[in-house]
Amino acid sequence: MHEPAAEVAPGAAEEAAVAATGVKAVQGRSLGRIAWERLKRDKLALTGGIVVLLLIVIALLAPLITNLVGQDPDVYHQDLIDPLFSTPKGSMGGISGDHLLGVEPVNGRDIFARILYGARISLLVGFLSAVVAVVLGTILGILAGFFGGWVDSLISRVMDGLLAFPQLLFIIALVSVMPNQMLGLTGTGVRVFVMILVIGFFGWPYIGRVVRGQTLSLREREYVEAARSLGAGQFYILFKELLPNLVAPIIVYTTMMIPTNILTEAALSFLGVGVKPPTSSWGQMLSSAIDYYDSDPMYMVIPGVAIFITVLAFNLFGDGVRDALDPKGSR
Repeated sequence: MHEPAAEVAPGAAEEAAVAATGVKAVQGRSLGRIAWERLKRDKLALTGGIVVLLLIVIALLAPLITNLVGQDPDVYHQDLIDPLFSTPKGSMGGISGDHLLGVEPVNGRDIFARILYGARISLLVGFLSAVVAVVLGTILGILAGFFGGWVDSLISRVMDGLLAFPQLLFIIALVSVMPNQMLGLTGTGVRVFVMILVIGFFGWPYIGRVVRGQTLSLREREYVEAARSLGAGQFYILFKELLPNLVAPIIVYTTMMIPTNILTEAALSFLGVGVKPPTSSWGQMLSSAIDYYDSDPMYMVIPGVAIFITVLAFNLFGDGVRDALDPKGSR
């Protein structure tokens, strides 16, 4: 009698079949990997993301960079200022090997150092106020969409009221009357803290509406009904079933919210209710440059370009993230 042929393990059989046909097995990909592959194909979005990362690194390393170039943002250089016109000596606002972006009129402070330190204020307010808005908007939006009824009506009316409120005027009035010391903070620290809270508070209704609308759609899905039939509690469904499916729109809206917050901070500093001197701020530099736009235009151009590049980079990156996470709405 012939010996029975040895059984071949299923995995070995599949590998042998793949080797014989030369066809590679199909590999599963996670949603994150699929989104990353889409994002990598968007060159504008990648460029914006690289610029955003570069700005964050520059802001974090601002003290080190200014030490390397030998400049301090608060040191005056009166010898570089024309005593008659109070403008920097030389052309292009006093740009030189020692002062890469020139010096400020009147006092001669190094613009390059102040731009670096101004990035810290802009990004700090932009990111943290977005965090405040996202936390409030996500919690209240998911509660309104999931529970409905009087909960939805109450939260929706609050959102409508805040969206109709003159945010900028309220922030100006509030910051103007804030004490110089609060919660262990003084001066500029108080104003930055208040700006973060107020900008974030008035920003949450925008993301709250997005989360509410998505929740209204998701709560009727089959997996939610299955979780209910298995005895899952409401908060389990909220945070284990619905919230993970809301991550994509939350991330997208956050990337779009940050540049708006940066512009709001610049506007407040421009109007004189942002950070206090001598703390550097791009909006504050633009405000000071109004008196010298004809005699020293570079003093206005440089902070304006810094704001433009930052906001453009965030918008390009946010647009690419939206397309990567939501291919149906892509261009």
